Amino acid sequence: MRWLVTGGLGFIGSHFIRLVLRERPEVEIVNLDAMTYAGNPANLDDVAVHSRYRFVRGDICDSATVLAAFGNRGDAVVNFAAETHVDRSIAAPEAFLRTDVLGTHVLLEAVRVLRIPRYVQVSTDEVYGNVPSGASLESDALQPRSPYAASKAAADLLALAYHTTYGSPVLVTRGSNTYGPYQYPEKIVPLFVTNLLDDLPVPLYGDGMQIRDWLYVEDHARAILHVLERGRVGNVYNISAETPMTNIALTRRLVRECGRTMETHVQHVTDRPGHDRRYAVSSAKLRALGWMPQTSFDDGITETVQWYREHESWWRAAK
Repeated sequence: MRWLVTGGLGFIGSHFIRLVLRERPEVEIVNLDAMTYAGNPANLDDVAVHSRYRFVRGDICDSATVLAAFGNRGDAVVNFAAETHVDRSIAAPEAFLRTDVLGTHVLLEAVRVLRIPRYVQVSTDEVYGNVPSGASLESDALQPRSPYAASKAAADLLALAYHTTYGSPVLVTRGSNTYGPYQYPEKIVPLFVTNLLDDLPVPLYGDGMQIRDWLYVEDHARAILHVLERGRVGNVYNISAETPMTNIALTRRLVRECGRTMETHVQHVTDRPGHDRRYAVSSAKLRALGWMPQTSFDDGITETVQWYREHESWWRAAK
C-alpha cells in the first residue's frame, strides 16, 4: 500500500509518519511538503533513508505536483498540510485561505480523479468556536472565530461536500490542543519551555483563564491512524484526551518543570483579538471505535520538557 501524507515535515505529521513506518510494514509513505517555516526536515532525520519513505518537496495548491506525487498508485491521503497558528492568521489571513482551503480542494480533486480509496482531512477543535459549557459533538454547528479556524472549517465542509456530491471517501478528524516533541516553538508549550530553559519570561495572554484540552502528540497520531483504518467515510471524529486545563495552570506546570518561578518568569500581555475562552470536544464517538489515549498529561508534559532539554540544537535552529 502507498499513502500520501501532506505536511509530513510538520509537528503531528512527522509523528504520524514515524508511527506508520514503525507499525505498518506493508505501507509505503510519500511525504509531500512545501517546507514552509514549520516544515522541518530535521523532524524526520531518523527515517529519511527508510526504504518505505519518500520525500517530495511541493505545494498542495499545485495540482500537477500533487498528481505526480502519487506516482502510479495511491491507497490513501492524509492531509496535515496547513497554516495553523492563530496569531499569524490574524496578521496575514490570505496564506491560510490559500493553503487550508485551496490546497484541500486540489487534494480532493486528485482523490476524485485517481479514485483514491481513503482521504483523511486533519482539522481542529477550533472550528466549533468558543464553548462556554459542555463539549462539542461532531454534529454541532461550526462557529469559527479566527481566520485560521474559519479556513479549517471551510476545508472540513468542502471535504464533506465532496463526499455528498461525488461519493469521495472522506473522513475528518478534529483534534484538541496537541503538545510533544518536535513542535515548532511558536505554540504555547514549546515557546514557554524554550524561553524558560533560557531563563527568559513567558508571555501569558490576559488573565490566563482560557481553557484548553491537552492531547499528547503520539496519541493524536494514533487517533488519526485509527480513523484512517477504521472510520466510516463521510464521518467526523473528534479527538481529545478530555484533560481540560487553564492556560495559567499549564504555565504553572511548565514553570515548575523548568525550575523557574511564576513571580519572575511570567508576564501577562494583552489578550489577542477574538481569543476563544474555552474549547471542549467529546471524543466518545472515536472511543466507541476503539481508540483511547495512552499517555497521561503528567507523563506527557514531563517527557516533553525533557525532550526539549535534550534537543537544544533542534529548537535553537527553529527559533
